[in-house]
Amino acid sequence: MLTLSSQSSTLVSKGGDKKKNQPSLVHQCTLMGKPMPPSSSASSSDDSSKSPIPPAPPPLPLRGTLQQPSEKKKKPKVIRVFRSVFRSFPIITPVCKLPVLQGISLDGQHRYVSGNRVTGTLFGYRKGRVSLSIQESSKCYPSLIVELAIQTNVLQKELGSGMVRIALECEKRPDKDKVRLLDEPLWTMFCNGKKNGYGVKRDPTDGDITVMEILRAVSMGAGVLPGNSEIEVPDGELSYIRAHFDRVVGSKDSETLYMISPEGNNGPELSIFFVRV
Repeated sequence: MLTLSSQSSTLVSKGGDKKKNQPSLVHQCTLMGKPMPPSSSASSSDDSSKSPIPPAPPPLPLRGTLQQPSEKKKKPKVIRVFRSVFRSFPIITPVCKLPVLQGISLDGQHRYVSGNRVTGTLFGYRKGRVSLSIQESSKCYPSLIVELAIQTNVLQKELGSGMVRIALECEKRPDKDKVRLLDEPLWTMFCNGKKNGYGVKRDPTDGDITVMEILRAVSMGAGVLPGNSEIEVPDGELSYIRAHFDRVVGSKDSETLYMISPEGNNGPELSIFFVRV
């Protein structure tokens, strides 16, 4: 409780005579019975005691630093039609007279005829399902996220074998109901020829964006991120692998992502096929 009292100051001489000074009002602030030093303003003391300034909140993690994917200008229709017709012809070798499939050569190495480069990230908790994120670059928002039908620890074992082929298939629709291939909501997933279940396309969650924000400066690599221990108590760490992928568009019903390994690195080979059958 804050009280305000006033009294006149009195001086006592050596002879015992009391000498009063000019009357002056001395303000003393008493807080719960204890005198406090006088302040310049009682109202300011009152305000400061009743409403103390709260400490500044801790800084929040960086958000909103990802960029929107650039809207690339479409090429003229005549050029696009010409390229689509040109790609439909098989490439014939003069010796064996066999068509060479796009992206595959006889020596087992990938040689890409065309396509653009994107950033792909596979991430997930050890006993949780893996999610695939496709970005124009590591600094952009994900343009596609597919939750795959395989656990993270199982995929890590498959990658340890050196070669992984993931095929995502969906059924064709009538022409009037057709959508862009990567906008299909549901996929049947095969990993190295074995059916695993269904992959689901979904919108990026806050957790997905947080992971992409943390990995914004990572262009290629693999590692472990600390997870939310309150939610994932036994498996609180989140594993990830990020790499550049060559994106090859075969047709409106087929696209392929080929992981690019650093030069001279005998790392795992990973290919992801999107097919409408």
